Amino acid sequence: RMSRHAKKLRDHDINPCLAETDATTKCMDDNNYKKDMCTDYFLKYKNCRQFWHGIMMQRKRNGVKPEMPSAEERKKILESMG
Repeated sequence: RMSRHAKKLRDHDINPCLAETDATTKCMDDNNYKKDMCTDYFLKYKNCRQFWHGIMMQRKRNGVKPEMPSAEERKKILESMG
């Protein structure tokens, strides 16, 4: 049974970097947990977190709720950026 925290991390509306998380985990599994084999995945995850954290802080400053856009909203934001 998953904890409430684990469920949140698996929720697309809460965790904008679910795909990056899963790709990193898979890379680590596939490469016997040799971090140096998965540097690109860690970088993509880090960039994803930084990007959405910035969006979240901007929305917080502007009083927009929820602070993290839903999965559908995030898709539109990314599409608008090309």
